[in-house]
Amino acid sequence: MIRVRFVSADQTETREVAAAEGAILLEVAQNAGQPLEGTCEGQMSCSTCHVIVAAEDFARLPRASEEEEDMLDLAIGATRTSRLACQILLTADLDGLTVRMPSEHRDMQGR
Repeated sequence: MIRVRFVSADQTETREVAAAEGAILLEVAQNAGQPLEGTCEGQMSCSTCHVIVAAEDFARLPRASEEEEDMLDLAIGATRTSRLACQILLTADLDGLTVRMPSEHRDMQGR
């Protein structure tokens, strides 16, 4: 099992869940009650599953595709460590991953 830690946008709540290896982060987040829409159902045609990966975990992720980067450019509150949850496949290398829900009221930072 892969441990994933979800942090609320205001950073006041943290929830750790266990997920099966090979699971998609978006599905894990939705099953854990996190506020991610995933409107396009993982087709990378929206940015409603945007999450902010903890800086210390970001380098463990595979590099984002050009298409994902284009979608992240449209995400509200995107930062340098932003990713689309629909594009993160959970592997043993990602055990302990921490992601924060973005705040719709934050300014674009680092993008």
